[in-house]
Amino acid sequence: MLGGGSELSDLYIVDQPALVDFCARLRGASWLALDTEFVRERTFYPQLCLIQIAVPGQVACIDPLALPSLEPLLDILYDPATTKVLHAARQDLELFFHLRGTVPTPIFDTQLAALVLGCGDQIGYAALVQRQLGVDLAKMHTRADWRHRPLAPEWLIYAADDVRYLRELYPIQLAALQERGWLDALAEDFRALTDLDRYRLQPLDAWRRVREHDRLRGAQRAVLRALAAWREEQAGTDDRPRRWILGDAALLELSRRMPETLDQLQRVGVLPATTRQRYGETLLARIAVARAEPPEQWPARPRKLQLSPKQAARIDKLLDFIAARAKEHGIPLQSVADRRDVEKLLVNEDSPLCHGWRAALVG
Repeated sequence: MLGGGSELSDLYIVDQPALVDFCARLRGASWLALDTEFVRERTFYPQLCLIQIAVPGQVACIDPLALPSLEPLLDILYDPATTKVLHAARQDLELFFHLRGTVPTPIFDTQLAALVLGCGDQIGYAALVQRQLGVDLAKMHTRADWRHRPLAPEWLIYAADDVRYLRELYPIQLAALQERGWLDALAEDFRALTDLDRYRLQPLDAWRRVREHDRLRGAQRAVLRALAAWREEQAGTDDRPRRWILGDAALLELSRRMPETLDQLQRVGVLPATTRQRYGETLLARIAVARAEPPEQWPARPRKLQLSPKQAARIDKLLDFIAARAKEHGIPLQSVADRRDVEKLLVNEDSPLCHGWRAALVG
């Protein structure tokens, strides 16, 4: 079965009166399915291009590039009495954070629900629709430039399908979670997705996302933290992708070498000449300040937990138990816990196993 059949009630909303009328019909809904289309290949912040919403009997694609104001719709989306159903919600929530400085709540994430229901870790929307509903969705517009106008009819059908079947998945997953008794446990994980710290700029933590940062030692780590923080701030100010400001390879090499002069900076081969010319003095200044930090201020490496012999002897037994529980429910073990998560549990440190669906699984 090929997806993309359009309902008679599908709407493409491009003017304010139509949006106001649609929102009036949505008011009071206990839940709605929500998705967005955006682009961010050339920007730091995502550019919102389309909002799709579905409730029973109604699918709408709303064009933010054509509308003078989204406020009537945002009032609906931020209504705490209405559950917002999304798939892989994080990037969509980031968009709304940049619109209003906060995110819609409460939410229900069908990708996360699919994980605990044994459908696989980070399963894509199309794969989940095929598995649960037997519908094969078209995939040819996944790389579309959604800023383009006018939007082709087939693009709108593709976009509408992103919520059309989300609307059907929600009651199925909701019933399955209620039957298993995990709905309350999963609610904690859904709330975690709306933690605003996930969406705020955190420049001083940006170094943790740089691959191979754990290979650096001492002052090198302080330099990486300083340079990664500068890149984060500069990318946000310029609204350009991080890699356009400074690539990860250059960040690591600068942190390893810690150059002190423009001549030394020039010898960093992975640093583009244009970047050196534009930001060279700034980079050297940031490196100098970081190098001068006292050792006690350097970013610390993850400390090794101190386990008693009795605790160490329990790790493998607990991992075996968790593996058995995960297999019983069709959940990949790597999605549940790793060895360090178990170690934290044993020494009474905060562990993912203490929260949400993982706590419900392990007990």
